[in-house]
This record gives sequence, C-alpha cells and structure tokens, in this order.
Amino acid sequence: MPTDLLTALLASPWSLGVMSLLVIGDAFFVVVPGEIAVTALGAIAVTTGSPPLWAVVLCAAVAAAIGDACCYLIGRSVGTQRWRWMRTPRVQQALGWARHRLDGGMATVLFTARFVPFARLAINLVAGASHVHPPRYLALVSLAATGWALYQAAVGAAVATLLPGGPLVAVPVSIVLAIGLGALIDLWVRRSRG
Repeated sequence: MPTDLLTALLASPWSLGVMSLLVIGDAFFVVVPGEIAVTALGAIAVTTGSPPLWAVVLCAAVAAAIGDACCYLIGRSVGTQRWRWMRTPRVQQALGWARHRLDGGMATVLFTARFVPFARLAINLVAGASHVHPPRYLALVSLAATGWALYQAAVGAAVATLLPGGPLVAVPVSIVLAIGLGALIDLWVRRSRG
C-alpha cells in the first residue's frame, strides 16, 4: 500500500469512527485493539494534523465511557452468575477481586481498572451487579475514560513529536510503546496481587 494512501486513510474523518468502535469493543473483548487505535491516531494527529488531537481524545473518552457503561448495564440487568462463562473459576476470581476492590474505594478502582483490560470488564460488571448509584458511577467512569484517552493519545503524540520520519515511523513505534506500557501495567498488577 503506498504511503500516501495509508496516511490518507489514517487521517480521514472515518478513522475517528473506527477508533471509537474499537474502543467500545475493547470494553467487552480484550483482544480488540482499542488502546492501539487511540495511540496510533494520537501519532497521526501530530504528524498530519488530521484528525485533530483534541478530537482523538474526545472520541476515545466518549467511546471508553460508553463501553464501560454498557458493561455496567449488563452487570445491573444480568448479574454475574447467569451465563456459564461467568461461573468459570477465572471469571469468578476476577469478579471476587472486583467486589473487594469496589468496597475499598470506587474512584481509585475505576481509574486503575481503566488501564487493565480484564480488571476493567470485571469492575464494570460488578459495579452494575452491585447497583452502584448510576450518577456517581457515570461521573467517575467518565473522568477515568478521559484520563485514559489523554494518556493513550499523548503516548502517540509524544512519539510523533520526538521521532522524525512522519506517520510511517511514529505509528508503529507508538504502537510498540503502547503494547510495552500495557505489558508493564499488567505485570505490575499481577505482582501487586501476589
């Protein structure tokens, strides 16, 4: 694919919609590359100017909050025991961890879980199943989503600013950096649990 065509595709207005769908999907399926999409568009925003960085952050924050709120609604309407996959030992362990954490401080947990895929899903399902007060939950999850979106876009923007070579250099490097930071966060969470 020619570089001009790739850059044009990534800088098109449709890229914000695709990124938003990936971020929403990431709330349910951890294999969906929501973080990577935000980081890549952060790099594109700085190297090409389109889409604007503020639009990347805004769309990512709204999509992340929508995805988390959908998980909350599923937890509120379905609970955490209805389907067989919810009763597996690994899921039950994650849900138990989420219940314990929510009892200890909801704001801290929502902000931290936003950066950890399985924890994010578990926390939001348990928050819904526990009937956490919706306005309080939505306010906190919106703040957490905004902080997450700022962070993810900033990683891509920083790489694009520091590295010469345009989007063909900035996007892959920012993606590798985002994956590496995610792996470090996952490692830190595993060690802090153990």
